[in-house]
Amino acid sequence: MLGEDYGEGASIIQERSHAIAMKSQIWLLDPRPNLTSIVDMVEKGFQLSEASNTPVMLELRIRACHVHGSFECKDNRAPKFSRKNHLKQPVFNFGVIPLPPSIYAQEKHKVEARLPAAVKFVREQHLNELFEGANREVGIVLQGGLYNTVIRALQEVGLADAFGVSPIPLYVLNVTYPLVPEELTRFCSSKRAVLVVEEGQPAFIEEAINAILRRADMNDTFIIGKEVLPVAGEYTGEAVLQGIAQFLQLSVPDGVDHWQVAQARDSMGSRKKKVGDLLNEPIPPRPPGFCVGCPERPVFSALKLLQKDTGKIHISADIGCHTFSTLAPFSMGSTVVGYGLGLASSAGVAPMFDQRVVSIMGDGGFWHQGVTTGIANAVFRNDDSVLVIMKNGYSSATGAQQIPSTATGGAPGPAEIDMQAVLLAIGVKWLRTVRSYDVGDMLVTLREALDTPQKGLKIIIADGECQLERQRRVRAEAAKKLALMQPTVRTRFGIDEDMCTGDRSCIRLSGCPSLTLKENPDPLRDDPVTTVNDSCVGCGTCGEVAHAATLCPSFYKAEIKQNASRFDRLLDRTRRAIIGSLQGKSARGTS
Repeated sequence: MLGEDYGEGASIIQERSHAIAMKSQIWLLDPRPNLTSIVDMVEKGFQLSEASNTPVMLELRIRACHVHGSFECKDNRAPKFSRKNHLKQPVFNFGVIPLPPSIYAQEKHKVEARLPAAVKFVREQHLNELFEGANREVGIVLQGGLYNTVIRALQEVGLADAFGVSPIPLYVLNVTYPLVPEELTRFCSSKRAVLVVEEGQPAFIEEAINAILRRADMNDTFIIGKEVLPVAGEYTGEAVLQGIAQFLQLSVPDGVDHWQVAQARDSMGSRKKKVGDLLNEPIPPRPPGFCVGCPERPVFSALKLLQKDTGKIHISADIGCHTFSTLAPFSMGSTVVGYGLGLASSAGVAPMFDQRVVSIMGDGGFWHQGVTTGIANAVFRNDDSVLVIMKNGYSSATGAQQIPSTATGGAPGPAEIDMQAVLLAIGVKWLRTVRSYDVGDMLVTLREALDTPQKGLKIIIADGECQLERQRRVRAEAAKKLALMQPTVRTRFGIDEDMCTGDRSCIRLSGCPSLTLKENPDPLRDDPVTTVNDSCVGCGTCGEVAHAATLCPSFYKAEIKQNASRFDRLLDRTRRAIIGSLQGKSARGTS
């Protein structure tokens, strides 16, 4: 199972897996974004794998992962071999070893036996879907994952109803590799033009369809694809609408209200232009970023503050959540090479700079390959650079999987491995551990790492648990306490509106989504004031940044107590009485 996301909603690099499927002869499924279709395709994928003795990839786009609904489950099928039903003895078969000379026979077998078996199964099981339409002049061939986007575009131009029924015939490729030539020639026969909606570059499907039709001597069907659709990038609703409208304009099929199609196309363009005119600039993209309360955000805030004194520092970024540091407001990460390779990449560029470079590595990347390809090599070569390890406790960017340094709290299961002990054993001499949210301490430690006369690798462990995982745990614990009528405490931060100067440095240095603007309550001041919305998780980064940068004292910390004890309530009343009396004296004094 793999993700194949091309747009700004993706948080990882798309690989154009179609190329891998063709090169390695691994079948690629791209199911229609309908829960039943996706679930059925999982089952059919296993069957296809068995029928052709070949691995199968199931591709899910970001829009498929956001589909809501329900589906009918089937009973699980017990595997032939498992932990409960062991293999009796190992099997050796030289013919399946992936080395010469076995590999030569395997390559031949892929094409002569496995590929035909896969095509036969896809055809006989009707894995691809044909939606007949009344119009016989044109049609659309599309990847299954783009079905909802295409239907929405057809609805906009008046060529589909609320149930997706369209007069334009659709051939939906739930299996994008291998293609079934017989189905394609049957669909394209008697049609003047066919639009191929294929996201990604190169246009493998479009080129394959052209080749299939020419071999079948079907030269009367004109294939249109990247001429009217984007060559690369995400096929958004707007992009597909523009492409379908242009396709209909070129093919001029009967029974289509071409004036309505043009109106829908121009309307979307005018709405976008209107928003751009209001902003006085193009609509900004909204890529994913750090979560609210992410422990990695304050580390980059500290780095940003540091560079005010040192000037620009070359930062070798890494794959993971910390890659979001390349976006505003941080805009850091001069190089990004691969997972756990931040330090390895800096080894190549560090000799070209007069000052030490800083590398970033997550604890997930540390355990996966960073400890060998980066740290061991840097200690061996005595590289004089700085490494910051984001110890959030999980391989967070890929779904918060546990790693060897995940804190287990003494619970039964995998043993926790001490990261510091591993680093010391490798030979790291300069090692510091700093709480991620302590921006001031992090700033001091970073400056020390850059300025110390001590040569060799210097490592700073930024220790702060992934906030998503922490909130999942804390909320469950709080709910349990509330159910038992036990006291709970939630920490929140706020901003004193009277003291906020409107400098916005807190936003510029942290970029936390919980920091936003609201109308100034002071009628004598026009500028909006900064405020903290309800998404705040009480991490304290905003206040820490403001304190470390010596900006403003407008931040305050509040503790919200539920099921408070009698002592807490008495203490609260006493405090309110004292503060109220002091405010009264102040008011009388000013009058």
